[in-house]
Amino acid sequence: MGSGIALNDERPAVLIGVDKPAGPSSHDVVARIRRALGVKRVGHAGTLDPLATGVLIAGVGQAARLLGYIALSEKSYVAEFRFGSETLTDDAEGEVTATAPVPERIRDRSFAASRVRALVGKGLQVPPAVSAVKKDGRRAWRAARRGESLELEPRPVEIFDAALCSVDATDEGVSWTVSLTVSKGFYVRSLARDLGRELGCPAHVAKLVRTRSGHVGLSSCLELEAIEEEGWDAVRTHWLDPFGATGIARRDLSASELARALDGKPLRARDSDAELVGLFREGRLWGVWERSGGVLRCRANFPDGILASGDAAASRRGGVGL
Repeated sequence: MGSGIALNDERPAVLIGVDKPAGPSSHDVVARIRRALGVKRVGHAGTLDPLATGVLIAGVGQAARLLGYIALSEKSYVAEFRFGSETLTDDAEGEVTATAPVPERIRDRSFAASRVRALVGKGLQVPPAVSAVKKDGRRAWRAARRGESLELEPRPVEIFDAALCSVDATDEGVSWTVSLTVSKGFYVRSLARDLGRELGCPAHVAKLVRTRSGHVGLSSCLELEAIEEEGWDAVRTHWLDPFGATGIARRDLSASELARALDGKPLRARDSDAELVGLFREGRLWGVWERSGGVLRCRANFPDGILASGDAAASRRGGVGL
C-alpha cells in the first residue's frame, strides 16, 4: 500500500506507470490523464509511437520534473520485425516504399538466433525519417510530411541484450520476434530497417511493446482505461515510488534539515550519501541534491513534495500498492 499521506491529498504530485495501448500517441495519453485526474501539469518520459504499447511513465504535478532522470535510463522491448517490405515510417503504419521476396535463410531459426545475438554492442544509428529528431531547427516528421528529406546524422547507441523469441511465417511475410534492452535514444524502428537492408530483404516493425523503462516494468503499470474510469482512486493505490523509478539514492531528513533544504541551504553530507540523493521525509521526496565535497547542494526542490514510499522493498521494485 502507498503512504497514508496520499489518501489525505486531493491531487498529490505523483509518478504513474501507464500501460499504453496501441493507437494514441504519447501526447494523447498525457492529455487523457489530465482530463481523468483534473490536473493541468502532466508530462511523460520516453515517447512511444502510436503503434507501440507498454510502459510509459507519467509525472503529475511537480513529479513531471523528475521525468528527466527516468529518460536517462535504458529500456527493454519485445519487437516483431516483419521481413518483405520497408515503409516510410519503418513501422506498420507507414506507406510501403520497397518490397522483395524473403530469402530462405531468414526463415531459418538458427540463422535468425545467431544474427540477433550479434546485434549486441555499440554502434551508430540514423533515426527514422519520420521521427521527432531535429535538424537545423526542423522536425524530421514535419519535413517528411511535406515530401522533403532531411539528412539526419547518425547517433551513438548501444544494444545491451538481444535474443530471438520466435520465427513466424504467414501470408503477410516472415517475422522475427525479438527481445531487446537498449540505450537512451535508441529507435527500434531504425534497427528493423537497418537489419533488413543488411540481410538484403526490406523490413519494418510490425509490433512493439516496451516491457521496461529504467527500473519500471509492466507489472508496475496501470491500464489507461483504469485511470480514466477510476481517476484518483486508481492512482492512489498504484503509484510509482520515485526512488525505485529513478534509481536515485534516498537521504532521510530530520525536520530541521527539511526546513533548511526547502530554503535551498546546503546540507552537510554523510559518509553514506551517494553523489546524487533524493531528500525524503514523511512519505515524500522533497528534492534531488548532489554532493559537492562535504556538502549537498540543491539540483531541484519540490516544495509540495512528491509522493514516496518509506518501504525499502517498494523502492526497489518501483511500484507501490501493486
